[in-house]
Amino acid sequence: MDQNEFEKLMVLAIGNEVEAYEFYSDAAKKATDSGVKEIFAQLAKEELGHRQLFENYKSDPTLMLKIHAPTDLKITEVTPLPKLSTSMKPADAIALAMKKELQAVEFYKGLAAKAENSSLKDAFTNLANVELGHKNKLENIFVDIGYPESF
Repeated sequence: MDQNEFEKLMVLAIGNEVEAYEFYSDAAKKATDSGVKEIFAQLAKEELGHRQLFENYKSDPTLMLKIHAPTDLKITEVTPLPKLSTSMKPADAIALAMKKELQAVEFYKGLAAKAENSSLKDAFTNLANVELGHKNKLENIFVDIGYPESF
């Protein structure tokens, strides 16, 4: 992959993180439940961190080493997509965020599948794995919120 292709990829990834930040920030502002507001505000903050990570990769491609995919719990795939509302419950807010991360995983996996250049394919796979890590983190939170253990 040449430098121009890599920069285009990073611009795309950064744009996706900005879009996610805006979505979560807007959701945090509109939420009436304080728990949901906090969840979305934290997710927005994390998306800013992801953006910075991709900005760093763009500046120094050697930082983007092979990112291993975490175990995919596949909870998102069997969880219904809740409608964004100002009165949603925390578990629904996490479910919505999981679905957004799944979309990002599928987007980058789709680009990897279509890439003819092996280094470009690897870069898209790395980005998919980053998003899969986000999805995995949210799935673990969802399990903690949605299925609290009772003793």
